[in-house]
Amino acid sequence: MKLEQLYNLIRPDMAAVDAVIRRRLDSDVALVRQVAEYIVQSGGKRLRPALVLLVAGALGYRGKNHHQLAAVIEFIHTASLLHDDVVDESELRRGRETANALFGNAASVLVGDFLYSRSFQMMVEVGDMRVMRVLSDATNIIAEGEVLQLMNCHDADVDEARYLQVIQYKTAKLFEAAAQLGAIVGNGSGEIEIAMAKYGMHLGTAFQLIDDVLDYSGAEVETGKHLGDDLAEGKPTLPLIYVMQNGSAEQAGSVRRAIENGGRDDFPAVLAAIRETGALDHTRRQAELEAAKASDALNALPASPYKDSLLELCVFAVARSF
Repeated sequence: MKLEQLYNLIRPDMAAVDAVIRRRLDSDVALVRQVAEYIVQSGGKRLRPALVLLVAGALGYRGKNHHQLAAVIEFIHTASLLHDDVVDESELRRGRETANALFGNAASVLVGDFLYSRSFQMMVEVGDMRVMRVLSDATNIIAEGEVLQLMNCHDADVDEARYLQVIQYKTAKLFEAAAQLGAIVGNGSGEIEIAMAKYGMHLGTAFQLIDDVLDYSGAEVETGKHLGDDLAEGKPTLPLIYVMQNGSAEQAGSVRRAIENGGRDDFPAVLAAIRETGALDHTRRQAELEAAKASDALNALPASPYKDSLLELCVFAVARSF
């Protein structure tokens, strides 16, 4: 199933979220508007806002606060992308120039700060202390995840546990917060709120693991990024960790050199090692296990078309090619 089909149920809500985003991007500073609009309108799956809307819908919520919170989630995500691309010196995202490549690093960092601060203004307007706690905690943990990833770069001794911690902090935490917010705004029970947080965490982990797979197997026209970008940045992702633990001494040595030195010189040898050892199959299996845990967490919800869409997202997370 395509993502557009999954969003059919919440299409009016997604349009309302987009309207909030456009309205709240407004600033008297022209460069703020220009950079923020460029990155927000440059595509993206809008998965995290969709989680807020779908979980709230599954609990029968029909107000408007979920639109505001979905926009907040998207702003936090967008701010993290702006900062990510500066740290990684990325030049391409979603098939377009990154904001830092187009506008410069300083503008990207400062507009990211604007989006973070705007998101906190918006969450205060909702007037729910639990909402503010979830979002403030998530934002802090995401920042810690960014630092952990930076510490892991060019470190060939990173093991699977350390890498999964980065995923859970840097990526899965915002998925977790989005699903939990849907439960809070939908007035779900404490049990449902915990279950939805678990759903988001496992779904986000599966999503990132498939990103790791696509970095060595995706079509650039679909992924919107260059193959081997993670390797060029010296990031020890799960396929590389698997090769070092299960490949031959020669294969492990190629991967170790590539992580420690960065760049693309060793990419052909590393790609061959990844394919020969079945590292992508292993990573995909791990993603499937995470998606299955996310599906199990949905047992806390009553049957509904919204729940069906949340289940379909588990399938999409591991089956996608972009």
